[in-house]
Amino acid sequence: MKIAQVCPRYAPHTGGVETHVQKVSERLCERGHSVVVHTADAGTDVRKRETRNGVTVRRHRGAAPGGAFHVAPSIIGAVRRADTDLIHAHNYHSFPLLFAALGAGKTPLVSTPHYHGGSASRFRDALLSLYRLPGRWALRSADAVIAVSKWERRRLREDFGVNADVIPNGVDVARFREANPERRERPYLLTVGRLEPYKGVDHAIRALARLPEYDLLVAGTGPDRERLEDVARETGVDGRVSFEGYVDDDRLPGLYAGATAYLNLSSFEAYGMTVAEALAAGTPCVVSSAGALIDWTNREGCVSVETPSPETVAAVVNQVSGRRPCPDDLPTWDVVVDDIETTYESAAV
Repeated sequence: MKIAQVCPRYAPHTGGVETHVQKVSERLCERGHSVVVHTADAGTDVRKRETRNGVTVRRHRGAAPGGAFHVAPSIIGAVRRADTDLIHAHNYHSFPLLFAALGAGKTPLVSTPHYHGGSASRFRDALLSLYRLPGRWALRSADAVIAVSKWERRRLREDFGVNADVIPNGVDVARFREANPERRERPYLLTVGRLEPYKGVDHAIRALARLPEYDLLVAGTGPDRERLEDVARETGVDGRVSFEGYVDDDRLPGLYAGATAYLNLSSFEAYGMTVAEALAAGTPCVVSSAGALIDWTNREGCVSVETPSPETVAAVVNQVSGRRPCPDDLPTWDVVVDDIETTYESAAV
């Protein structure tokens, strides 16, 4: 099958959607499919045309107001002209999904919206409000819609009247389960992800004042780093907070495995891929009761906080400390791609 994947960004850029599209696309190629990825992230830091692990990548130039939405209308024509059997568009919160729907014509269209219902700023919220009608049309024009969590499926039905099948993100369980824990002089807590205000890393930093036995490792880059460094100084814990920046894939499993607990205190998530990675490494998790993160609390070793105050976060860290989650029933990427292939076959009929 000839498949066109459409998304805002692709590897080497990192993020939850980027990881999803990369893992799925590479496995589809391994299974004999032809995959072309159309993205809106052309720039000086990446090649406009390339092949990565069997996946053909075509990057389109565009604008990204507020660092989001990725307006690249040339995707419409590229998708329309493509010799493809099926189009799979990703991320409701960015325009490439709409462009894919506009260019699809009679070609079967599958959508994975990764929908979390909000954004990281008032500016983005305003744009999302304006985008509501065309975004709803794009979702409803799809022959099949895939939600990555039960929570997302409920929100898609409530907000757009769209019925979706749940196919979660996968995780390389063996890679994380078999990792050698990173060793440090003191026990540490861990957060992983892009540094933006909605990710709630400041809650983890403030909780550290009530957890004197731990350090906090913050893995990731982003515009909120300077503010987070200020929070650490103001809280008096800057000597116990280590901003690790971008962490290489080879180091990441060991970093999870060595942590006493993993913290994801984000304001909204459609899935929570880093929680899956931490659980695969056998590390207990503390999550906020927000978005799809609440779905993870059905698993042993993952506990939520309703209000991420320093007292509450510290108490839950102490509650989960010492637990050892079992990763055996976490979804692998191979199983995820099995289900996506089945969806493709149904949509292409």
